[in-house]
Amino acid sequence: MARPRSLGRRLATARIAHHFTATIAALLALGLAARGEDYPTHLIKLMHGFQPGGNVDVVARIVGQEMSKGLGQPIVVEHKPGQVGNLAAELIAKSEPNGYTLLLVPGAHPVIGATYKQLRYRPVDDFAWISTVSFYPFVICVRDDSRFRTLGELTAAARLRPGSVSYGSSGLGSVQFMAAELLANVEKVKFLHVFYRGEAPSMNGLLGGDVDFIVTTTTVAAPHIQSHRVRGLGITSKTRSRELPDVPTVEEAGVRDFAVISWSGLAAPARTPRPVIDRLNAEVQRVVNVPAVKTRIESFAGDVRGSTPAEMRALVERQLAMWTRLAKEAGIHADSAGPAE
Repeated sequence: MARPRSLGRRLATARIAHHFTATIAALLALGLAARGEDYPTHLIKLMHGFQPGGNVDVVARIVGQEMSKGLGQPIVVEHKPGQVGNLAAELIAKSEPNGYTLLLVPGAHPVIGATYKQLRYRPVDDFAWISTVSFYPFVICVRDDSRFRTLGELTAAARLRPGSVSYGSSGLGSVQFMAAELLANVEKVKFLHVFYRGEAPSMNGLLGGDVDFIVTTTTVAAPHIQSHRVRGLGITSKTRSRELPDVPTVEEAGVRDFAVISWSGLAAPARTPRPVIDRLNAEVQRVVNVPAVKTRIESFAGDVRGSTPAEMRALVERQLAMWTRLAKEAGIHADSAGPAE
């Protein structure tokens, strides 16, 4: 009887050893993945929530193309327009946190958090922040043949006849909309808001004479100003733009204590492994220092600047608080509004 017991013990020991070896191998594989040493191994999607041709799309394509070189994998830019970027943000928030689905985050992200009360994601906590890419002001634009020669003339007309001066934006929840409403709030006037489904369509509306003015990014405004189809009445930064030196700041145009700076950056779903985030952050820092990238983004008055993940999270939190205050003061609620991009 001793032999069978001994054989049974040996078989049991062998099974335990095999199970232990398999467990160790699995743990080592998980550890390798957690360190991100094999990331990335296949195509990466870089998503944004806006129509082609706007500032977000242009930055996404510039950055994605250069990042693909450093990461050694293709990066495909996908645009998922809807609710001023809400749809793309929601899709990313619910995506697998593995580093293969990323979001090009616009400065509208905290605006959306401030104005939409029925979001299906948390604007801060449902994302792993990677790095900022660029910062940029907006330009208040009219057609070159507009009757408004200055920003003062435009606001004076709106004050004289409330609702008679119209502007176009990408919709409630866009920074362009909030910048125009901030101007109205500061100047104590009432503008007529016209919705468009993106920056490029709003510029087409201006060029077609459908609206009196738009607030748009320098990316969209600069080519039209330089070709003399559009005039800039004011730029929303504290200092004049290198690319648009003849456009005064909004403060220089007579509106005190007014400044709106937006930005773009990258994020991933929350719970993306920190080594993957670190790898992506390092790649963004490389990209923003590539001369061709800096020159291209700076050509439409962007300030190219990366950040740490913690700095980007703090930026989102800070602007979320700022826009929430304005939304409460102006009674802005975007959930039940009309069409938005």
